Amino acid sequence: MQELHDAPLAPLTTFRLGGPATRLLTATTDAEVIAAVREADASGTPLLVVGGGSNLVIGDKGFDGTALRIATEGFALSGTSLELAAGEVWTDAVARTVEAGLAGIECLAGIPGSAGATPIQNVGAYGQEVSSTITEVVAYDRRTGETVTLSNAECSFSYRHSRFKAEPDRFVVLRVRFALEDADGLSAPLAYPETARAMGVEQGERVALTAARETVLKLRAGKGMVLDPEDHDTWSAGSFFTNPILDGAAFEEFLARVHERLGPEVTPPAFPAGDGRTKTSAAWLIDRAGFTKGYGTGPARISTKHTLALTNRGEATTDDLLALAREVVAGVHAAFGVTLVNEPVTVGVSL
Repeated sequence: MQELHDAPLAPLTTFRLGGPATRLLTATTDAEVIAAVREADASGTPLLVVGGGSNLVIGDKGFDGTALRIATEGFALSGTSLELAAGEVWTDAVARTVEAGLAGIECLAGIPGSAGATPIQNVGAYGQEVSSTITEVVAYDRRTGETVTLSNAECSFSYRHSRFKAEPDRFVVLRVRFALEDADGLSAPLAYPETARAMGVEQGERVALTAARETVLKLRAGKGMVLDPEDHDTWSAGSFFTNPILDGAAFEEFLARVHERLGPEVTPPAFPAGDGRTKTSAAWLIDRAGFTKGYGTGPARISTKHTLALTNRGEATTDDLLALAREVVAGVHAAFGVTLVNEPVTVGVSL
């Protein structure tokens, strides 16, 4: 297991931000992951688990403790059952399932990060979420000191949330298992209107798997959501804020604020979210509050391609990024009474 001291963490994140870790371990097997976690827990050393770094905001002072980078490999396909090691590159794994002719995660193409992070965040995009195909998650339980296998139900998945996110210091994901679908080379039914429109079909139709993946990659690239070292619009964590979910009273108050500010003819995006709640669009809120594409004059700015992405233009610090995020949160709340919540995990800092 590789060990470095006073190790830079910024290169391990898609933001390319953050100070050093006191110690950085890189684990390439499940046994190494477990050994590193047990050592940290036994000594009382703070532990930061790092996967692909695509959902991580690390403070400029860094991390005073052990950072554990999970670099395990493993792609095992048996029929329609898939098992991925936590360190597998997610977008590569999606490409391999499409090549194998299996549907279920093709619209999650191009999402940066590692497979082990997907159940934590219940990663989703373009009408698919991993919770719809995950059957089991194998994890090390720091509370009991044992390796456990959690069923889909035991993961407590919800919108961009899970049991792993609710108990951040308990589980370290080792492997993720999926049940995919053999639909004779076709995708799962397209659930996202934008994807269906881009392909010239009706929502709910199936299309060729490869075409679905390629369309999603093209849509993501147009929004700066596919990693490119030369494109500062991709020096981000993708969507920085989750889409707000409002109860009935909060949504009515929100509508009143929209009509007061923008006129009675304006209707904001609204999608049923169960239990009488409504999900609206964070990107719409940000844009209508005056934070348009490219907003900002400093080294941290809103992406020129997508209002949901906050970006490092090359010379930013984490403090620069957080100042911009706080400005957006305050502006949206002042305009519409809705409080945006950050999607990336913050380390040593907060909004």
